[in-house]
Amino acid sequence: MSNVAPVLTLKDLSRRYQSGEDELVVLDKVDLHIMPGEIVGLIGPSGSGKSSLLHAAGMLERPSGGDVLIEGHSGWSANDEQRTGIRRNRIGFVYQFHHLLPEFDAIHNVALPALIAGRPRREALAEAERLLGVLNLGHRLRHQPAQLSGGEQQRVAIARAMINNPVLILADEPTGNLDPDTSTVVFAALSDLVRNEGAAALIATHNLELAKYMDRVMSVDHGHLVQKK
Repeated sequence: MSNVAPVLTLKDLSRRYQSGEDELVVLDKVDLHIMPGEIVGLIGPSGSGKSSLLHAAGMLERPSGGDVLIEGHSGWSANDEQRTGIRRNRIGFVYQFHHLLPEFDAIHNVALPALIAGRPRREALAEAERLLGVLNLGHRLRHQPAQLSGGEQQRVAIARAMINNPVLILADEPTGNLDPDTSTVVFAALSDLVRNEGAAALIATHNLELAKYMDRVMSVDHGHLVQKK
């Protein structure tokens, strides 16, 4: 029997919103475990609760109830400073829009979170170069975002999310702004990198064609998680 602990555990996670006298239940006592190297997809229509679940899992938005555990450690029992440290050092975020800094080239966009975390400049740049090389962008290190294609920009954003060696990647529609062919290339790169680096990933997407890259696909249905694959 394996003693490996889940990277991410959602325990009785709930999210409710008050609208006047009405209460909208978006997440209702959700439980989920994601193991190292596992990629889990999250599908559901707009407004179903995918983003609320990701925000709570990333400790960006406090749930109405329940807890989030990263490698067995409670996130919502921690204080603000501890949660900031977890987000910076243990979680990588990838969004639908790349949010790259336009004045920085690719390698410095990727290295920036490592520099903010206090890693030596030489070490941060070396790791940024390695990740960009893994993502087939070794020839684009000194290009600014405006000189990159949409798919290249998003691969730079993926490298940036991995720079601090996170155990968990949370991605919200990471290929939503890309054409189908580019989406496949970017998603394949993301999944390969996650597995090769030994992380885990929870990825919200509308693109069901990408399910082949996932170990499991979960649907948010009336506040509950339902396994689809």
